[in-house]
Amino acid sequence: MTSQTPPADGFSRRTLLGAGAALAVASFIDSRSAFAAAAGADYKFAAALGWTTYDSGRHLQDGFKAAVKEIGGQLTTTDAGFDAKKQSDQIDSLVASKPDALFVTPADAVAIAPAVQRAINAGIPVFAADSMIPGVAVKTTAMSNNFGMGFHTADFIARKLNGKGRIACVKLPQNESWDQRTLGMEWALKRYPDIKIVADWAFALAGNVTPRQAVDNILTANADLDAVWCAWDGAAVEGTLACRSADRSNLILTGIDGGSQAFNYIASGTQLKLSMAQSFYEMAYLAVLYAHEHKAGRKTPRTIITPTYAVTQPMLAKGIPDDYDVPGHAEKLGWVRAV
Repeated sequence: MTSQTPPADGFSRRTLLGAGAALAVASFIDSRSAFAAAAGADYKFAAALGWTTYDSGRHLQDGFKAAVKEIGGQLTTTDAGFDAKKQSDQIDSLVASKPDALFVTPADAVAIAPAVQRAINAGIPVFAADSMIPGVAVKTTAMSNNFGMGFHTADFIARKLNGKGRIACVKLPQNESWDQRTLGMEWALKRYPDIKIVADWAFALAGNVTPRQAVDNILTANADLDAVWCAWDGAAVEGTLACRSADRSNLILTGIDGGSQAFNYIASGTQLKLSMAQSFYEMAYLAVLYAHEHKAGRKTPRTIITPTYAVTQPMLAKGIPDDYDVPGHAEKLGWVRAV
């Protein structure tokens, strides 16, 4: 069983990608100029962003701004800095200004759900990017296949280890969608019974331990460790620094998010070997596009699974792209959607 190769195009991948998502993106690309020509310049939009730090936050913010500029409207944004209470208060404040639509990127989707419901009760359509918000009727959510990304990274590690080894896991349970990455990892490793998880650690936004400190401790306690699976690139980068400090050059690390920081580590041949590069810009852009569609009285998709690219060193041989998640740009780089 350790040498068994899972199907490249399994049921879950086909289902989660879906023809609808591909058509939505194609329609978005083809009709961009038409939307711009008929732009709702007077629309007043608001974006309650869970964070704007890291490449992920920057790309989300850039996508919202670019879409509003190109398609039409005015945009007010807030940044909660990963603070759920602050984001809930910011949502209430934005709702009081009566925007035509509200965009949300939740760091803690469960905690902000009541505030989002208050926005919906006030008659404001809500569009989410990056994570689902459970229990509320958001018009459209554009996000990655988190389960699939967790599966892909764990399967990558298992294959690199030829189905046998000892690994550690750095998890991200703060957000229900992000926690799906851990579930995907666990499901992938069921195919490799000779891969043993010897340590795991769950990151807490309000905690006192950083991913760097956690990986330092894991490395100290596990001299024969082969790999570290990380639920996001921030942990993978900090884990790479820990591996470098401990002179553990043979370790394999993987991450999820994408962006110039992780790409630079991968390109330079560090222990970080793979990042699942998400299309944050496209998530945000689609939220704005479908807000316009909703205002025009047309149907909008409930969920869109945006592209993710499994980025390894050979893909970065010609440089570090910062615009790969602008629709159409990854294809120009020769990148192929992984999940």
